[in-house]
Amino acid sequence: MMVTADKTEGLIYLEDGSVFKGRGFGAKKTAVGELVFNTSMTGYQEILTDPSYKGQIINMTYPLMGNYGISVEDNESEKIHAFGLVIKDLCDEPSNSRSVMSMRQWLEKNNVPGVFGVDTRKITKKIRNEGTVKCVISTEGISIGEAKRLCDEGSLRGDWMKEAATEKKYVLEPLGEEGRAFNVAVLDFGVKGSILKSLRERGCRLTVYPYGTKAEEILGGKPDGVFLTNGPGDPEEASEAVEEVRSLIRNSELPMFGICMGHQILAIALGGKTYKLKYGHRGGNHGVYDKNTKRSYITSQNHGYAVQHESIILKGMEVTHLNLNDGTVEGMEHRDLPVFSVQFHPEASPGPNDNAYLFDRFISLMEKEGENA
Repeated sequence: MMVTADKTEGLIYLEDGSVFKGRGFGAKKTAVGELVFNTSMTGYQEILTDPSYKGQIINMTYPLMGNYGISVEDNESEKIHAFGLVIKDLCDEPSNSRSVMSMRQWLEKNNVPGVFGVDTRKITKKIRNEGTVKCVISTEGISIGEAKRLCDEGSLRGDWMKEAATEKKYVLEPLGEEGRAFNVAVLDFGVKGSILKSLRERGCRLTVYPYGTKAEEILGGKPDGVFLTNGPGDPEEASEAVEEVRSLIRNSELPMFGICMGHQILAIALGGKTYKLKYGHRGGNHGVYDKNTKRSYITSQNHGYAVQHESIILKGMEVTHLNLNDGTVEGMEHRDLPVFSVQFHPEASPGPNDNAYLFDRFISLMEKEGENA
């Protein structure tokens, strides 16, 4: 059932002066963020709780949202990290035995504003043509003049990784795997729960470290491998993380696997460069070619930056994966060290499970290094 009763005003104001008016839902709040679009048809709960969306307002291209409600099990973190949500149609009576509340109730509980009843296709086309833009989302009935002032004064820059990552070190035990448990040091830049679960299901004992933890402390834990997580923000601003990853590579030959932000930070640590994409890759249907397996895969993605191809092949790296839509770098590996990374999300959540083999590759590298030790 579509909601029709609520008359709360919803406002979307873009930095170029464009205005979209709809109905507000969720929290009574005004927020400033980067407006991006996501093409996933399902998985809105996982998307909104992905820490990589911190600082962003998400415009969903699929029209109907909220139809299967909110479950206890599907969060990727403890809260919603996105600053706002824009959708075409809102379902207030979800049909799902796992649902414990509606999307409206969930956003209100998490103090996040949402706007529905706007032309999300028009917004998406605008972003595709002009790039991601600064945006004000409001459900408080503010004037367009006030929205303009907030947009002009608001900043999209922030230490999002420091805010999204854990503040304290913690340990997670393996899930159900017999045999040797690999000790993996996880550098948290804003990790998704499904990534940690994917490693734990493969016999990994995880020690999760806060952003900026020194390489000496990480190596002092005698890990079998190092994992670099996803996270929000501009990788070029993550100077602390880059320096510690560089030190880890310089002072050890441990297997290392990076995903998304971890992929970008690894590239910079090795001397490469990154750049901002016009409108990013966000959705569960992005085609990627793996040169090693000579196969194409459908991947889940969420990123606004990419690694510059020429900058890494001169630094001992080989490109292993390419985006089939725009040819951007989607994966790389070191020619001599057991180090590799991918730009997409092999754990999916939401999205296809085609790429779980990459976690198995990380396990194989740790097994090989253990045999050679």
